[in-house]
Amino acid sequence: MNPTRFRSAWEIGRTVPGPRPLPPLRPRRPAEPPATADVVLDNGLRVLAARLATAPTVELRLYVPFAGPDPTHLAGADLLATALFSGTARRDRDRMETELGSIGGTLAAEADQIRLLVAGHGPASGLPLLLDHVADVLTGATYPEPTFTRDRDRCAQQRQAEGSQPQLRARAARRRHCYGDHPLGWPIPQPAHVLAIDVEWVRQLHRRAVVPRGSILVVVGDLHPDAAVEAAAGTLADWRSERVAAELAPAPAIGGAEPALVHQAGAVLSQIRLCAPAVSYPDRRYPALQLANQILGGYFSSRLVANLRERQGFTYSVRSAFEHTPGGAAILIDTDTANEVVEPALAEIGTELAGLGTRPPSAAEVAAARQYTIGNQQLAAATQAGLASSLLTLAAAGLDAGWPAAHAARLEGVTVDDVGAAAMEFLAPGRCAGVVIGDATAWRN
Repeated sequence: MNPTRFRSAWEIGRTVPGPRPLPPLRPRRPAEPPATADVVLDNGLRVLAARLATAPTVELRLYVPFAGPDPTHLAGADLLATALFSGTARRDRDRMETELGSIGGTLAAEADQIRLLVAGHGPASGLPLLLDHVADVLTGATYPEPTFTRDRDRCAQQRQAEGSQPQLRARAARRRHCYGDHPLGWPIPQPAHVLAIDVEWVRQLHRRAVVPRGSILVVVGDLHPDAAVEAAAGTLADWRSERVAAELAPAPAIGGAEPALVHQAGAVLSQIRLCAPAVSYPDRRYPALQLANQILGGYFSSRLVANLRERQGFTYSVRSAFEHTPGGAAILIDTDTANEVVEPALAEIGTELAGLGTRPPSAAEVAAARQYTIGNQQLAAATQAGLASSLLTLAAAGLDAGWPAAHAARLEGVTVDDVGAAAMEFLAPGRCAGVVIGDATAWRN
């Protein structure tokens, strides 16, 4: 074995100017899958526990499918999540916060068109208390009237603030354009819609929709998986219902169309928000399409960044990313430009979309995208919070904890031709739709 040789001060002082080649990356080590337990309880709740003892803490995620029939349901779901921890028959909000604070734990809820999500964090020794608080609100939330009124006002104020944020408005406009009347296309709830909901409506929604059958609980951390499942089974035994949690129906296929132009007087920038149809995790074409997306705009070495940011100077940031939805997926392309260059920016995006088919990715591009994708997947599972969120995403898609390792092997087998074929099938310019939001008076056409 040769000893490592370091350069001397004399050699360092006489280095030839200019770039030097980077040392090769070390061989990538396969990620070790965590020890897990995956059980469906008698009440229909799926519990997935995984051991990752990087710190003496635990992460908790509860996923309840929460689809509804109309936009009023979305406003009510938002309000239910805001007020979920306002009080139960056993604890008021102050007692909840005091007990969780005594162990350094947190619990919070949020809701959208797809699901109600409860997320928590705390010391490993505090898992029984976290589970007890979750069980308490699931089976005994009372939504006490004075507190509920304050929560409703706060929720309405948050929705009003969101309605003034350009990024959120642009996201909602794209969804309306791409998904139409499907729940994914519903607008952000307006403050008036939230304020019109009374406490009894929310209580009835809780009884009807917050049910275990079809829901998923994920617990990750410094724990023994079988013991964690047993603890969850005992604590949540009283959470029962004959109903099944409401899954969102698959969204309609995204059809290609010219971007819809939305005039926003006085806007300094134009927001380009495009979408293209895609496939999700279980589809055999997903690995190749995932690499095609990385090459297009999925990371800083992508073609969109090299063109729109580096060569043209049209934008500071441009990216493409998957949006996974129940039963499907889309690839989203986002960038903001000056109003004066929105047309050439759109033209260059079209050029890059077409170029993935007419100018197929090189072997070096595919290798770099593969290295980044697999490495990023491993990084996402390196922390307790990241692993909990990853396992929940996979479980909601009907996949198990072994999927990431199998997916990494599939990525290794993707060829240059596979990536080019996926790009031609899904990312041709004619398959995209979306919106452009900006001051139309500054647009040339």
